[in-house]
Formats: sequence, structure tokens, C-alpha cells
Amino acid sequence: MNRLQDKVAIVTGGAVGIGAACVQRMADEGAKVAILDRTDEVGQSLAEQLNERGHTTRYFHADVTSEAEVGKVFGQVVKAFGRLDVLVNNAGIAGPDKPTHELTESDWDSVQAVNVKGVFFCTKHAIAPMRKAGGGSIINLSSIYGLVGAADLPPYHASKGAVRLMSKTDALLYARDGIRVNSVHPGFIWTPLVKSHLSSHGGNLDEQRRQVAELHPLGHMGEPDDIAWGVVYLASNEAKFVTGSELVIDGGYTCR
Repeated sequence: MNRLQDKVAIVTGGAVGIGAACVQRMADEGAKVAILDRTDEVGQSLAEQLNERGHTTRYFHADVTSEAEVGKVFGQVVKAFGRLDVLVNNAGIAGPDKPTHELTESDWDSVQAVNVKGVFFCTKHAIAPMRKAGGGSIINLSSIYGLVGAADLPPYHASKGAVRLMSKTDALLYARDGIRVNSVHPGFIWTPLVKSHLSSHGGNLDEQRRQVAELHPLGHMGEPDDIAWGVVYLASNEAKFVTGSELVIDGGYTCR
């Protein structure tokens, strides 16, 4: 408890899945958390549930593909909570599952807009308040597919590779400001995004889930909390000497 006491955090894509788990665990550890998402009803409900438990959370509608909106909302968060210490760039989409030669420009751009530009915009607008706070932690959700390839989802894989290198570049740029930047690389985590991806292939969902689980040496998919606890660590002072690193939480998937 209290590993994040007095810290203020923003979690993008914070209403469901990994984002929601990060919000809950960070709040449990004492952080004041701003939930940013586009699913207003779900995000507001999560904030209300956590506040009823004695936490301090607030929901903000935010489209991370719009720099104007990101800048406006980040200003609102700092005004509401007084500072910014932690940014979790979690918002992301899988995009269409087509081979490269069948992709349209729109297919490609829609994924990069959320997964890459969203990280860029949010990081850009986090720097000034983090400098004012005397430092901070930026945690970018990449993927196992920011480390290794697979024969599907080309725009997604490209975007997650970009996030990995963006994290290292920004770690170098802002180290002297006391701002740490790290990437997290989940394996398959049972979330609405993964469920939707598997369902899009048709066939028996339970069988597909079993087959994907077997790709991990531990023999099962991860849970959102598996990632959330890694995020708590990187957000905390326990990780004060960790920047530019890749935290791989993948059940052994990338060991091969």
C-alpha cells in the first residue's frame, strides 16, 4: 500500500482492459488518477466505483489522436489535481488484420494515429507539468510485437515497434529533468481487444484462446493485473534508476 502516495497519474485508454487495471492498482497504491478514454459511460462508472472506495479518481473524455484535445485535457487534469507525476500511454487499437499488400492508407493511418501519434501528443503535453513537479515517470504500453514479429496486423506491429524506440529516445531527452520513460511489453492478455481480435477470425473462440495460450511457455494468457503491477512498479520510486528499459511481461513468449 501507498507505493504511489501523493502522486498524480494519467492513464489513457483507462476505462477498460489493461488501462482499467492500471487505474485500479495505482489508486489502491495511493495515486490520484485521471482516467482518459472515449467510452464515457464506462469510464465515469469506473471513477465513481473507485471514489466510493475512498480513492481520488476522475474521468475525462479524451481522443488521443487530437493534439488540441490532449492539450486541453492535460491542462484540466493539472488544474484539478495540482500536478502531474505519472503518464501511462495505454490507449491503443489493433486495427485491421490484413496482409500488407491489402491494406489501405486509411487502415494504416488509423492505427498510427492512436498508437503512435497518441503517445507523441500525450508525452509532449506531459513534459511541462512533470518538469514543474521536479520529475516524473512516463510508461508506454508497447507489446511483444514491439520486440518480435508475427504474420498478422502489420500496422499494429509497426506502431508498437515505434513506441519502443520512442520510449528510448525520450528517456535520453528528458533524463536530466528527472523524467523516466520506459516501455512495457505484454504478451497476450485476456482483454476486450484480444477477444475481439480472436473473434474476428471466426471459428470457436474457446479453441482459439487455448491455441494462443499455448504460445506462451507458462501455458496460459496473462490477466490485466499482470501488467498493472508492472506499471505500478515503474511509476513508483522503487524504479528511480530505471529509464529507457523494456519491461517484458509475456509468460515467456519472447524467450524463443
